[in-house]
Amino acid sequence: MRTEMRAASAIFAANRAQGAVRFDVRCEDGVTRRGGLHESGSLRVRFPSPEDKGLSAVFVNTAGGIAGGDRFEIAISAGEGARLTLTTSAAEKVYRAPDVAAQLDISLKAASRSHLAWLPQETILFDRAKISRRIDIDLAEDASLLLCEIVVFGRVAMGERMDRGEFVDRWRLRRGGRLVFAETVRLDGDIGAKLARPAVAKGGAAIATALMVPGDEAVVERIREAADSFGGEVGISAWNGFAMARFCAQDAAALRADMMTVLSRASPAALPRLWLN
Repeated sequence: MRTEMRAASAIFAANRAQGAVRFDVRCEDGVTRRGGLHESGSLRVRFPSPEDKGLSAVFVNTAGGIAGGDRFEIAISAGEGARLTLTTSAAEKVYRAPDVAAQLDISLKAASRSHLAWLPQETILFDRAKISRRIDIDLAEDASLLLCEIVVFGRVAMGERMDRGEFVDRWRLRRGGRLVFAETVRLDGDIGAKLARPAVAKGGAAIATALMVPGDEAVVERIREAADSFGGEVGISAWNGFAMARFCAQDAAALRADMMTVLSRASPAALPRLWLN
């Protein structure tokens, strides 16, 4: 029996998807250009036509989603004065995991006077999905960042719901070498019941966070001016030189619309074209 279990575990491990993307960009004569690039496994990155003097990158997961035991790694570095926007080709789906959680490690680094925008489309968790995500951000003191992450616990419009599973999200933000923000969110077990609690999500099926660096009360006030248009709950504040917005909505569509409003007011730069499809 033990031999059979070991064989089954080996087969499971051999069939797990792995992928990595690492690249850097640099500014030459005021135009951002791609530097070194490494791709492996099922994770790919594509660079659409340049927009203005910045550069856009789109991640593609050829595995068609994320399942238990999958491992993905992303490491991006923006050189001095570079401008880079990162997004995904579609919403990322995380499927049921019988045992081991999927792992996603993201490392973002921005040098002096550079601007980095991390704007992926939604991450959708199916029932009994398990994923552990780690986001490490290292900014120069005068670099800027616009970052958002949307997590959807089941597609309400399709009658789906995430009842049980595991979601671990660890964020660390350093600015000028100093840790200025650290947070770990953990939802596991009966996630559906926890989200139903009034003090958690009050039945909401979508949550999100947006980080804006630098961020101050002026940014907060610009976003609050649009409060009447929000379809879900949005809270925003500023401290330690950055601003943060929190989102909660009954479905992904309402939250996505709220996020687009916040991002458009937080930065004059246009949203990725894929967000507008």
